[in-house]
Amino acid sequence: MATKSIEIPDTIEVKHPLDPLTPDELEQVIAIVRRETSIDERALFETVMLQEPDKSVVRAFRDSQAIRRDAFVAVQDRTAGKVFEGRVSLDDDRLVSWEYLPGVQTRIINEELEEMAALVKVHPDFIEGLRKRGITDLDKVNVENMTQGNFGTEEEATRRLMRAHAFYVETPGDNPHVRAIDGLVPVVDLNEMTVLRVEDFGVKPIPPETGNYQSESQEQLRAAPARLDITQPDGPGFQVDGQLVTWENWSFRVGFTPREGMVLHTIGYRDGENDRPIIYRASLTELVVPYAETANDYFRNHSFDLGETVFGTCVNALTLGCDCLGEIHYLDVHIANGRGEVVRYPNAICMHEEDYGVLWKHTNPITHQTVVRRSRRMVVSSFYTVGNYDYGIFWYFYQDGTIEFEAKLTGILYCGAVEDGQPTAYGRMVAPNVNGMIHEHYFNVRLDMEVDGPDNAVVEVETDLVPTGPDNPHGNAHGARETLLESETQAARDIKPELGRYWKVINRGRTNRMGGHTAYKLMPEANIKPMHQPGSPFMNRAGFVEHDLWVTRYAEGEDFPCGSYVSQSLGGDGLPKWTRADRSLKDEDLVLWYTMGVFHVPRLEDFPIMPMEYTGFKLKPLGFFDRNPALDLAPPHKK
Repeated sequence: MATKSIEIPDTIEVKHPLDPLTPDELEQVIAIVRRETSIDERALFETVMLQEPDKSVVRAFRDSQAIRRDAFVAVQDRTAGKVFEGRVSLDDDRLVSWEYLPGVQTRIINEELEEMAALVKVHPDFIEGLRKRGITDLDKVNVENMTQGNFGTEEEATRRLMRAHAFYVETPGDNPHVRAIDGLVPVVDLNEMTVLRVEDFGVKPIPPETGNYQSESQEQLRAAPARLDITQPDGPGFQVDGQLVTWENWSFRVGFTPREGMVLHTIGYRDGENDRPIIYRASLTELVVPYAETANDYFRNHSFDLGETVFGTCVNALTLGCDCLGEIHYLDVHIANGRGEVVRYPNAICMHEEDYGVLWKHTNPITHQTVVRRSRRMVVSSFYTVGNYDYGIFWYFYQDGTIEFEAKLTGILYCGAVEDGQPTAYGRMVAPNVNGMIHEHYFNVRLDMEVDGPDNAVVEVETDLVPTGPDNPHGNAHGARETLLESETQAARDIKPELGRYWKVINRGRTNRMGGHTAYKLMPEANIKPMHQPGSPFMNRAGFVEHDLWVTRYAEGEDFPCGSYVSQSLGGDGLPKWTRADRSLKDEDLVLWYTMGVFHVPRLEDFPIMPMEYTGFKLKPLGFFDRNPALDLAPPHKK
């Protein structure tokens, strides 16, 4: 199997206003901030990234034009206990703005977690708690973090807090997430880097099984599957020029941010001689995992993996033949860590083609002639390990104009410990003394739409049932009812699978050959409603899960469904706040926010490592083309 990986030159050329900051630019930004502000060496850089230019600048850009470059910076000043945001001009080599943001916390930064783990393991109260549980070897203790959340206490309003949960690891290489040292919880002030207290909820037995999943820990391996090679003797069918990807009639730009991870920009389709825009920007904007367990401090466990964690730094280096199969093109990414050092993440984004079965086919019953075309799709993917869970974020592009988003979930269950034979109401026993806790995963994807241009509207479509009567004497009649969603409060919507509900983004200034408005439709898949009670701390903080779909008029700074600063927030920011303005959505620059939920009651088969689970949605052309856009595909190669 062949593979391609980008060679990183000493200097990366900036070709487009949306290109991520280069290593040299990241270093320049860090140097400017250190030079022009009063932050000290303890300060941590939460975010250093491109300040994306105005859409008008991007749309007007032509190759070889001069490109102005600005950067956005967020800093946790631990000594002062303050958060600052800044904007840096790389062209002018200066700090343009620097603002103190009272009452907020940045996301938790990796360097803080490293310091916290080392601090906790030498604290006498923690050591005594371990001794009570029969543990004296600190090298066999894995300290992990659990976010504090906000339950209305004074210290949550005034301190930067983190809670530590520990697991027993008998030998290096053992599964580090399944043998919970249950009930022993240090609470740490991350700004001061001090242990405030160690909460002890009582001793539970350490689960006896290692939960190892590596091949060498299995008693016997089955025979390897028959060899399967994916080869393209003529090379792949896509082209990569910097961040620009073209494939078949598709074109898009691939970016990356420390918060969102992989981002796609300017997704468009070449229709004849016309380049037609569809989506300006698409990314995962939140992933929150609330748990049902009420024991100990587990009620606090509802981590926002993008809002409270530097999700982008959790990206994996992908490997050929395992994560990606076939003729591969990788992209590396560069991120400034908390200390302001530029870190290269190799093979962070994988691109390849896949055969996807039959695209269309018919056998003429008169001539018996069969005409068939095979489907191929373009895959752009990345994987992230956030604590015990691993997530794959995949975008697929199809030859018939379909776009698909898919999130893949694997990794290790979040496990607590229970007494022998003790039933657990809010979890399932997945191994002796191991409580696999019931939980949900909510993914929110932000779609900044531009279907045939920036002025769009959204229409809800569902089955229109006709009662049996004079207009429907045989009971078979049913139509499709369309409702224009005119304002933001009206456009907070939920799926209704019994009526086949979907939403289409239309351009009322463009028509197809039948006179209808050109459009793309959002097709939901299976989904869930929130499990937490209204008014609970989780629902206050994660208000976006109240609806499957939100539609907003584009506004600068409205980038994340819970607002910009989620750590220890009381909630109320983001989509619920913005949509109270009830802005008009008719022929405007619109953003769709779609949420997918996965309800997870752990199975025995999920232990010690989970087989993959999936969720996602599709965007399909709806009168965007005048006919099937895949009619012009050549017949498949015959061997």
